[in-house]
Amino acid sequence: GPVRVLPTRAFFYGMEPGEEIEAEIDPGKTLEIRLQTVGETDEKGEVKVFFELNGQPRVIRVPNRLVKAQTAARPKADPANEGHLGAPMPGVVASVAVAQGQKVNPGDLLLTIEAMKMETAIHADRAGLIKTLHVRPGEQIDAKDLMIEME
Repeated sequence: GPVRVLPTRAFFYGMEPGEEIEAEIDPGKTLEIRLQTVGETDEKGEVKVFFELNGQPRVIRVPNRLVKAQTAARPKADPANEGHLGAPMPGVVASVAVAQGQKVNPGDLLLTIEAMKMETAIHADRAGLIKTLHVRPGEQIDAKDLMIEME
């Protein structure tokens, strides 16, 4: 959002637990922000931030830029490589219907992705052999993440 409304110290160095600031987002519309605490960094390199916004408790997850994530970033599908199957959208892998080394025909179900309470089935567009599976059920994926390599 528009960070120009934050006090300079909070913008550059963040807030300390218990600190309260005011940010005028529109003329006559001021937000009171009080930082309560910051949680521990998880394996994804994110922390939970507990704060109050106009007296209402809020919790958000933000990346901890001081710590590098311990989980490797997923490789992206190469659009020039016909054997790469990339994620069409961000979501969660609901199921994987194939195994490494399995032969598939056009139209065979490969996997399903769940996003915003809707499932999307991903089917093979050509015959081939599943060379490598890069995802498992329950894993979070982003758009264009490499999910399957085919031969």
